[in-house]
Amino acid sequence: MSHANARLTVHGRGLLVRRVVFDERPVAHVAAELGVSRQCAHRWVKRFHELGWDGLHDRSSRPLSCPNRTPAATEQRVLDARRELRAGPDQIARQTGVPARTVTRILRRHHVAPLAACDPLTGDVIRAHRKSAHRYEHPEPGDMIHLDVKKLGRIPDGGGWRAHGRSEAVRGRGIGYDHIHTAIDDHSRLAYIEVLPDEKGTTCAGFLTRAAAYFNTHGITSIHRVMTDNAKNYRTSHAFQQACATLGARQKFTRPHCPWTNGKAERLNRTLAQEWAYRQAYTSNQHRTDALPTWLHHYNTTRPHTGIGGHPPISRLTPTS
Repeated sequence: MSHANARLTVHGRGLLVRRVVFDERPVAHVAAELGVSRQCAHRWVKRFHELGWDGLHDRSSRPLSCPNRTPAATEQRVLDARRELRAGPDQIARQTGVPARTVTRILRRHHVAPLAACDPLTGDVIRAHRKSAHRYEHPEPGDMIHLDVKKLGRIPDGGGWRAHGRSEAVRGRGIGYDHIHTAIDDHSRLAYIEVLPDEKGTTCAGFLTRAAAYFNTHGITSIHRVMTDNAKNYRTSHAFQQACATLGARQKFTRPHCPWTNGKAERLNRTLAQEWAYRQAYTSNQHRTDALPTWLHHYNTTRPHTGIGGHPPISRLTPTS
């Protein structure tokens, strides 16, 4: 792999040197053949005379000094903020006063893993990450609603292992799961979330109906498409199909084994896990459930969303807000 801005590969530089130095041909003629300037050709010939064949290999174009580089103390402040907030560049920028683009460069320079690869509770790197090159956004609110369900282990009264450590007495084994049903509008990113006991077709149908009513109160009066994965509670449930038909919405499904096809819902799941479900050690399952409405209101009305230019979702529905 040659340098990104190089006109010739290492092989091309070798051809240039052989034709000029060993075949004793004019530099101008060889440069014209290889499609480079005479100055470029003279530069490679000179480097060959000084360093030999090794001189034809790529070398870094980094300057010997970087007088405008961010001071070490500022970089450390950014790294400390990332460790404390476990947030992205925009939130770190507001906390530290360092521009978001500079924050991004600092995190890359110090090889800080992306949030998607980190445990939301501790910040430790626990997984690889994947992203799709195909990104889209429907032009109007209600053009598509993404639905999904995320399972969370229930928390025993008094707190689970996140509060007390991994002890048999507080692990809460066998108390089951909460099913977090999520709906998000593709254009505005306005979200609606409920904690329900299961993910049966009738449960999903009822959730979709209530989500549509919630969206209607925020100006999304019609829903044209509903995107889900291929689970039976979505694909074969008559109750869910009837709920879509009542709304006048067409069902769309993700490609099998490709959850990133429903990426906006999956990203919402990750955000709620990081900022609500695992943000603190709750003392009971009800304690966690009671914290959801406050966080959802924050997500929809004040939390900046990078996918829509750093504005909260409600801003795409109420321009004066």
